[in-house]
Amino acid sequence: MTNRLGLLAAGLILLMAPPAAFAQGAQIAKVERISGEVTVARGSEHAAAKTGDPLYEGDVVTTGAAGSIVIAFNDATSFTSGPNSELTLRQFQFNPQDSTGSLLAEVKHGTLSVVSGKLVKGSPGGMKIKTPTAVLNVRGTTFLVKVD
Repeated sequence: MTNRLGLLAAGLILLMAPPAAFAQGAQIAKVERISGEVTVARGSEHAAAKTGDPLYEGDVVTTGAAGSIVIAFNDATSFTSGPNSELTLRQFQFNPQDSTGSLLAEVKHGTLSVVSGKLVKGSPGGMKIKTPTAVLNVRGTTFLVKVD
């Protein structure tokens, strides 16, 4: 009987939680550093990025003419996006026990510098960067992508 009451109470708490808590899912990264104008779009919401802000799957990061951002993922992968860039964080899954997972990001325009983290050590080829003309399959390295 006590277990049923506990489950009922937990269910009621979840039902009363704000819908936005379900919409964003688990945090996959955070804003490590910004300079200039940087915005994050999450669904229909747009907000100026701030150092320490959490990032989630589906977030679209846009930098202004003098903007740049450094993003630190949960596996220690680092993305740096320069001025006039648009980057979508499509997918991120990471298992810290065996360093396996996958990451998919899309660069529509601008620049992206990548320093791969633990994910590609456990899942070589698990990171993919999509551009309008190609998909890079990353096996573990540091590289720069520029899309005009």
